[in-house]
Amino acid sequence: MSRRDRPYQQMKSLDVLFGDAQTVAEMVPLETIYLPQQQPRRYFDPQAMQELVESVRQHGILQPLLVRKGKDNLYELVAGERRYRAAKQVQLTEVPVVIRELSDEEAMQLSLIENLCREDLNPVEETEGILQLLALRLGSEPEAVTPLLYRMKNAADKPEDSRHNVMPNPESQLVEEVFTNLGLMTWESFVKNRLPLLNLPEDVLGALRSGEIAYTKAKAIARLKDEKQRKELLDASVAENLSLSQIQSRLKAYIQQPEPTERKERVEAIVRRVKQAKIWEDPQKWERLEALLAEMEALIGDK
Repeated sequence: MSRRDRPYQQMKSLDVLFGDAQTVAEMVPLETIYLPQQQPRRYFDPQAMQELVESVRQHGILQPLLVRKGKDNLYELVAGERRYRAAKQVQLTEVPVVIRELSDEEAMQLSLIENLCREDLNPVEETEGILQLLALRLGSEPEAVTPLLYRMKNAADKPEDSRHNVMPNPESQLVEEVFTNLGLMTWESFVKNRLPLLNLPEDVLGALRSGEIAYTKAKAIARLKDEKQRKELLDASVAENLSLSQIQSRLKAYIQQPEPTERKERVEAIVRRVKQAKIWEDPQKWERLEALLAEMEALIGDK
């Protein structure tokens, strides 16, 4: 089952929001429709977009756009941005729309859900879209959702015996409900595989967001901490369409053993940090450090 066919069980469609009311499309001038200021989608695959443009050129808009009334007899687009852009490119004068009374929250939810159910949405936009959807459902900011998800993961990682007496958390239940209804992945998989995407270096993240590079390739390139080397490999990967194995091969050429001077500086830096932190005053940390010191002393004694 493709994403386009997969049902979303809550807030997924007009039927959910408006009961059994029939959806009636009407024609409105394209120039009366405008895009909202906050749009969940930023990147459109050029090839897929061109295919849609050709389809609209031949057959017109087959599926109505979803809009809501704006000011001055204008309409704000809620869902159908790709069709809207294709209609503009083909220079249609009128397009079919469904007009609904929607709050800001309802409009954003429907826009997010439509995008999340598209097959060509890239991983970064999908991750950001899910965070936005969770924030709307939780009544919070997207920045507050990530810590909640990590708290859920930490709680789930605890031994089963320690979770018996924990009361169900309404926020956690709502998060699980959203992921179950979306049907894209579990919340655990999202935390493990998707949230780390947002911690990639900005240059790699930008290439991934724009669809220039695949997720697995982006993770490999991000291993390079040197910004100049990373940019060189990233540019080459995009320009030459390098495979993952080719990228990994070039990584080995970049990642070399440190020179003796660098090793000496590293040892001295660690010693300074140990002194500054006064680890010997923390019993737990000292116990671990003492074991490491014993290994170091044994190593030095072998010389």
